[in-house]
Order: sequence, then structure tokens, then C-alpha cells
Amino acid sequence: MPEISLLFDISKTHLLSKIKQTAVAALGVTFGIGMFIIMMSFMTGLNELLDGLVLNRTPHIQIYNRSDPTEVQPIERQPYAGNGLNIIYSVKPKIRLERIHDALPLLSQLRNNSKVKGATPQTTCKVFYLAGSNNLNGIVNGIEVNEEVRLFNFKDYIVDGDVNSLQKKKNNVLLGAGIAKKLSLSVGDKLQVMNTNGTQYTLNIGGIFQSGLAEVDDTQSYVNLNMAQQILGVGSNYITRIHVKLYDMEEAIPLSVLLENLYDIKALDIKTANAQFDTGSSIRTLISLAVSFTLLIVAGFGIYNILNMLIYEKMNDIAILKATGFTGRDVKYIFIFQALVIGLVGGILGLTLGYAVSALIDSIPFVTEALPTVTTYPINYDPIFYLSGIIFALGSTFLAGYLPARKAQKLDAVEIIRGQ
Repeated sequence: MPEISLLFDISKTHLLSKIKQTAVAALGVTFGIGMFIIMMSFMTGLNELLDGLVLNRTPHIQIYNRSDPTEVQPIERQPYAGNGLNIIYSVKPKIRLERIHDALPLLSQLRNNSKVKGATPQTTCKVFYLAGSNNLNGIVNGIEVNEEVRLFNFKDYIVDGDVNSLQKKKNNVLLGAGIAKKLSLSVGDKLQVMNTNGTQYTLNIGGIFQSGLAEVDDTQSYVNLNMAQQILGVGSNYITRIHVKLYDMEEAIPLSVLLENLYDIKALDIKTANAQFDTGSSIRTLISLAVSFTLLIVAGFGIYNILNMLIYEKMNDIAILKATGFTGRDVKYIFIFQALVIGLVGGILGLTLGYAVSALIDSIPFVTEALPTVTTYPINYDPIFYLSGIIFALGSTFLAGYLPARKAQKLDAVEIIRGQ
């Protein structure tokens, strides 16, 4: 068998002698891989953005007090002779406080659980936002701001002011952008709120947040946990919700079932709370993969056709090589080397093209009120896309060269010359 370097030299000569065809084949790989990188980077970036709107601010488990009707009603406990039928109309839930019973011990146990990344309490109170003669219905949420920032990226939704203002002053408030617009308020202004008992409180606006959800931005605001308890006129153990973030979101369903069985509470997992969104996210991801891999397959067929034609045009060269002592295996290796060179060059150019266009898209302004913290189109620069691209470029060109090279291996030099 001739030396590998000699086979490489012959492959290089073939490629350079038909430089236009070589360039066309390499460009086929380049555009196929480049479009794969662009599509995957943009579509997965967009999917992550949409997922983040829900997942970043949605706890994996929401814990709150049950408010369900008693399963066995008192009348059903009475013994009746014969085959009597008890019919109860308009069953009402049992009157219960909104607060979670023994919330602080439960919170401590959750934070010590190895599966739990963090748990943060909330105290929710219904209020009226006062603006002259106008009273707007609203909700004030008492939070531990450090935990909200750590677990739910709360600072990403602050469009004006400082998220840490709740720690600096007890009566500071982070106001929804919709409320601020309706009341013509900005950071540093005073806000009057009134609880359901008619007691009024003055809050300082330390920041304005915008979640992109009108129902939230038009009604809700956030204060320090102790301030919310003060507005309600309750003690420090009055907690209406506990939001739990897990290391693995898939643990949400079994853990929520366990919590409901152990405690007299309602534990709502993220899968149940966002079933429709979860389905939509899966479909978007599937479409992204289908479109991207279709591009790769189309590019692969194009590469195969070009290399196949290249081999047929090299029939005389194949005959000469075999007549001078090269074996069919040597001929096969020569054309496989050509295919791999085309795949490597085209793949590297494709990665460069994909990254350059992705970076260009990433710099295009994208401004919308629904996504206040997003300034450009989202791009995902996951290295796995680039690794997949170069592997496919080499793999597809190898197959595209191997299949016709096998035919070239079996060609008879005498038959080729006789045909000429």
C-alpha cells in the first residue's frame, strides 16, 4: 500500500484541479452547517426566553392553606333506615384562615431538605391603592427579598430603582409598572395604601418592576415581609404562602404529594400549575430540532450528489491510478480523503458563518413592553450546537464520499479505458 502522504497528495491534486467544484461542495457544507447553527441558536434562545418568563418566577412547589369542602358531610354520618338517599346542595368550604398552620417549622424543614434549593415565605394582603378619590384594588406581597433574588431572579424585572431598597427601609415598596402608570408615580414618591379594615399606611416607592404580565403589573406590589404583616395587623408567624425551588424540577410532583400527606396543606407542583405551557414548550423544542436536522439532511444529500459527480468525472484518473499499481482500496481512500477535506473546510467555515450571523442577530434591538429586561433578540451559544455541527459535517461528507468511493474501488481500469 502506498504511503498515506502520497494518497493525500493525490487527493489534494484532485481537489485543486477542480477548484470550482471543490468550492461548491465546501460551500454546500458551509451553508448547511451555518444554517443549522443559526436556527438552533435562535430558536432555542427564543424557547429559553419564553420558558424563563414562566419558570424563573414560578416556584417548583407552591404551598398554601387548603380551602376545600369537607369530604364527608355531617348529614352523611347519620344512620338512616331503608335505602334512603342523602342529597346535599350548595356545599360550602370550611371557614379557615389564609395563613399556613405552623408555617415557620415547615419552612425550616424544607430548607434543611437536601432536594430543596431554597424556600421563601410570603404574606399576601389585599389593599386599596389610594390616589385622591380613586381607590384601586391591589395586592401587597411581603417577601424576603434576598431569597427572591437568589431563587427567582427577581432583580431582572426591576426597570427602575433598586431591588434592595426593601432592606434599606421597612416601609419601602416595589410597585408594579401598571399601577405606577395609572397613579402617575415614580421612584421616590409616596404611595398610600389602605387595608380591608380601613387602616392607611404610607409607603415609599423604592423601585418599579415589570413582569410583562398585565394582571400582575396592574395590581401587585412587593414589600418587606414584616411590613406586609404589619399592614395585616398580624404576628411574624403569619405566612400565607411558601414558595419552594428544587435542584431538580422533576422532583416537584412526588415531593408535593409527600407534603400534602404529611401536613394539612395544599402543595401545587409546577407541572400541574403550568401543564399547558409545559406542553407548548415541548412542541416548540421538537419543531426546532425537526427544522434544524432537516437542514442537515438536505445539506448531506447535496454533498453526496456533488461528490458522486466528482468521482464520475475522475474516471480517467481512476483508470490511470489502477494501471500504475494502485489498488481499489487506495482509490477508495483517495476519494474519502477528498470528502473529509471538503467536510473539514466546509464545517469550519459553517461554524464561523453560524457564529457570525448569530452574533449579528444578538445585536439587533428587540424592545417590547412585555419583556422589559430584554434588549436584543435571544441567542443561545451552546457549544453542543457547534460540536454537533462539525461532527455532522465530517460524518456526512465521509458517507457522501464513501458510498461513491466504493463504486470507484470496484471499477475495472480496462473497462474504463475501453469505454473511452
